[in-house]
Formats: sequence, C-alpha cells, structure tokens
Amino acid sequence: MFSHIQIGARDLERLIAFYDAVLAPLGLVRMDAESDGGPAGAGWHTPGTQYPLFYVQLPFNGLPATWGNGVQVSFAAGSREQVRAAWQAAIEQGGSDEGEPGIREHYSPDYYGAYCRDPEGNKLCFVHRDGM
Repeated sequence: MFSHIQIGARDLERLIAFYDAVLAPLGLVRMDAESDGGPAGAGWHTPGTQYPLFYVQLPFNGLPATWGNGVQVSFAAGSREQVRAAWQAAIEQGGSDEGEPGIREHYSPDYYGAYCRDPEGNKLCFVHRDGM
C-alpha cells in the first residue's frame, strides 16, 4: 500500500532514541545510515525487506517540524504482547498515553490496539488482529 512513511523531527537525536526503543518490540530495526542527499534522519524496516520503511528526518525545507492534526501512523504488531511492549516503551521514552492497550470492539472483535503520541506530538497506534 505504501513504500515509506516519513515524519519530521525537531529534536532528531531524541526521536531516534524514542523510535529505536518503541519499534524494537515490533521487530523493526534501524537501517544502516546512508545519505540520499537530504537532511539528517534515520529509518527503520523489517530485516530482510526493502519496504515499507518508516523515517524520522529534519524537514527538508528547514522549517520546524510540526505534528499533523488528524494524522496517525499505525504499526502492525505480530501479537498482543508486541502491542503492549511497544506502547509501554513509548510511554517510558517520554510519549504520552492516548489509549492503553486493549480490545476495541467498535472496530472489530479481534482489534487489539494501543495509542500514544511521541515526544513531539505525532500520534501513533500499535495494532494486532487475527491474520495480520
């Protein structure tokens, strides 16, 4: 469905540390750093795959990064345990709670999700469903 998702960073070092901790329980790893000529940043992926990718980067236009109202990045988890671990890591790394891990029956009887914001206000979801 998509090749990559990129969000801007104001404090790049802090966001890289945040996402290193949060994405590890989901099996995502930071890629080797290589410059594509753009601003500094970091990216994560599932080992052995080229896409999809998730990036944090200083904005290309040099203006301060801002979060998008109504924007949410949702990460698929292989289990409910991964949802809980990613959400807990986010909270421990300075994220804010937007909805503790649990079943969201209004979406589906098997929708297990958790919501938070990263330290710069970007809204995140971690979700597991049967067959995901």
